[in-house]
Amino acid sequence: MVWSDYTRFVISLFAILTPFAAIPIYLSLTEGRSHAYKARTADGAALTVLCVLVFSSFAGDLLLRLLGTSLDSFRVGGGIVLLLMALSMLNAQVSRVQQTPGEKDEAEQRDAVGVVPLGLPLMAGPGAISTVIIQAQRAEGWGHLLLVIGCIAAVCGLAWAALRMAEPIGTRLGRTGLNILNRLFGLLLAAVAVEIIATGLRNLFPGWMS
Repeated sequence: MVWSDYTRFVISLFAILTPFAAIPIYLSLTEGRSHAYKARTADGAALTVLCVLVFSSFAGDLLLRLLGTSLDSFRVGGGIVLLLMALSMLNAQVSRVQQTPGEKDEAEQRDAVGVVPLGLPLMAGPGAISTVIIQAQRAEGWGHLLLVIGCIAAVCGLAWAALRMAEPIGTRLGRTGLNILNRLFGLLLAAVAVEIIATGLRNLFPGWMS
């Protein structure tokens, strides 16, 4: 592992968490609420994402062992999930991998929305979890794991800041500006997804890729 791998991980994870896609949903779910409620919602969402992803980085190896699957098989599966998310982002939509219409309707009836659905599954969904597990398994040792956790914390901090500043960001950029950012991150995420899938397939079928 080199530093560029961790930098790419930070950029990829930020694209996967899609805080700019979460901003319109956050504003919709907190409309008419007090400033304190909106702040608690942003805090709860960021903390939920941090806890889920840090837990995933520790539990990834155990999960793969329990499922009896290889890391490369998980790479292919996780890459497909990321590609589906990227295609939805390119269409300026929230992927059904992250939130279904039924979950959206249920969320509108909730009083507290920071943990569910904003934190989980909208932001810390299957795509983010699989990406963290893949990154955590790329090398061994506590040093690597601590760097992964540090990257997760940094991205969660950026996501928290985006949610706390959702109102001015939404006002300045508008829906069109947010959609443009989502499409840019979707293009980036699509490239990352293809690379992950290709790496998994190359390791699973070395004869086919030679």
